Amino acid sequence: MAGGSDQGPVAAPSVLRRLWARREWILVILGSLALAVLLTWPTMRDPRHTVPGDIGDPAMFAWQIAWGGHALLHNPLHLWDSNTFYPDPYSLAFTDTVLGYMPLGMIGSGMEAAVLRYNILYVLLHALAFVGAYALTRQLGAHPLGATVAGVAWAFAPWRLAHVGHLNVISTGGIALSLAMIARGHGWSLRRGHRPERHSPGWALAGWLVGAWQISLGLAIGLVFAYVMIFICLVAAACFGWVWWRRGRPAFGRRLLVADLVGGVCFGAATLYMGLAFSRVVQLNPQADRSLAWTETYSPAWRGLFIAPESSWLWGARHAAARSELPWPPEMALLCGVVLLVLATTGMFFSVFRTRHRVLLSIGVAVAVVLALGATLPWNGDPGYLTLSKHLPGWSALRTPGRMTLWTTLLMAILAAGAVSAFVTHVRDVAPWPKAGAGRPEHLARGKFVALRLALLIPLGLVVVEGINKTPHPELLRYPAAMGAAAEPTLVLPSGGSLEMSIMLWSTNGFPRIPNGIVTFVPAGQERIRSGSMTFPDAASIAALRADGIRSVVVLPEWLSGTPWEGVPGRPIDGLGITREDIDGAILYRLG
Repeated sequence: MAGGSDQGPVAAPSVLRRLWARREWILVILGSLALAVLLTWPTMRDPRHTVPGDIGDPAMFAWQIAWGGHALLHNPLHLWDSNTFYPDPYSLAFTDTVLGYMPLGMIGSGMEAAVLRYNILYVLLHALAFVGAYALTRQLGAHPLGATVAGVAWAFAPWRLAHVGHLNVISTGGIALSLAMIARGHGWSLRRGHRPERHSPGWALAGWLVGAWQISLGLAIGLVFAYVMIFICLVAAACFGWVWWRRGRPAFGRRLLVADLVGGVCFGAATLYMGLAFSRVVQLNPQADRSLAWTETYSPAWRGLFIAPESSWLWGARHAAARSELPWPPEMALLCGVVLLVLATTGMFFSVFRTRHRVLLSIGVAVAVVLALGATLPWNGDPGYLTLSKHLPGWSALRTPGRMTLWTTLLMAILAAGAVSAFVTHVRDVAPWPKAGAGRPEHLARGKFVALRLALLIPLGLVVVEGINKTPHPELLRYPAAMGAAAEPTLVLPSGGSLEMSIMLWSTNGFPRIPNGIVTFVPAGQERIRSGSMTFPDAASIAALRADGIRSVVVLPEWLSGTPWEGVPGRPIDGLGITREDIDGAILYRLG
């Protein structure tokens, strides 16, 4: 008893000391959450009924995550065979898939839970992006203030506002965090170089596993990340061999090498798993394969690098005229941030990082910019993005070169962190905390000290301002009660267009099999059912639908105008062997 009472007072201070030692990261995590809520506002004002951007892609991604959770709980072996696009197989892989979020889909059920889950993830992915960039730049040698500026600039860059509905595109926090962990595991930074005494196999392995998780959030961003990691590994292997040859001993030990090998295998397995699913889709649906014409169409002009999306609070209205000249602004308004551009340019010449590293970072920025411009370069992107599309497996499916801007942003954020860190060092030198007995009045010295340190916060304030959004948050379409009363498989009419994404979201209420859904191609089964239903309800269409297993048809009269199904509500059903029921503004046909 006495021993237990003696240990109690000691244990609590020990915990407090450990927390105090980690106070930087506690503040970073709490600050990232607060900043994410603030700079994505009003996402969390009504997270059960509204979504950021529009009601198209967010509805589809909310369905994706919900379906993944449902499949993992009930039939994990058929994860890729979703309830949409019935009866086509591998339908979850018809478009980029945020598989890594899907375990969260096991929490809650139904449409309202799917929307709430989506909005929470939307906020959290911004927080993770901030933490990732902060961790990376801190590991590379930046001061906490420089790392904070980099984190904000990376997580809330203006170009991201054009992709608020593309969860797969803006989910990039794992990229920076993975690189940070791997760099820490190898004891490497831009400021101090390689320090073997800092090797940590655990951190290296964790970095590879985070990278594997990042790959599972989609190949639209993940495939380029995979190739970047391959490039880094090749360079690291060359350096490893050179050091071994020069010194007669390896640069790091067996445990770290094993951690890299195990982590690399996990990373490669995740990439292969995702890639095989999408390859299978192309085999089953040759029309899903994308030609280089897609890349040429979506390649942005160089001026797009300096144009912000419409929903940028600071630049949106100011860039309206320039943005109107872009063929497709959502993929061509690529502004990384004016403040980031200035800081990164400064960081090329004034930085805490070594000169050779700054040169390499600058070259990396230039390469990323060239790739982002795709086929609009004077030499038509070959050599460049089109060259990679022709020779690297899977690259041709990446039809939007402008998304390479995320790498431009990350490299520029590192340069900016180095510049801000150099400012901090300089201010410390010219205005240290005044001591008693100094040659000038102490209050004047303290005034200079405070003024210069407040001035250091200006870059941070400016990047925060550039990250403010004016993104619309529309309310989602109301779930039609007729779907709940229908026997599945159920066809919802009209079929086609952006309404399909809302229908996919509605299907999270019970996950009935539906032929509805929308991607960049039309699967064979969906095309057959859609064509066969054009004259519904008549004997031929009913026979065709029954042949495909369709048991119910839900018609939404308010959406029929201008579609092939416009006259459906007025068509008779006598003698067709089906029933009709009006349910809260929708019409339910039971085919028996």
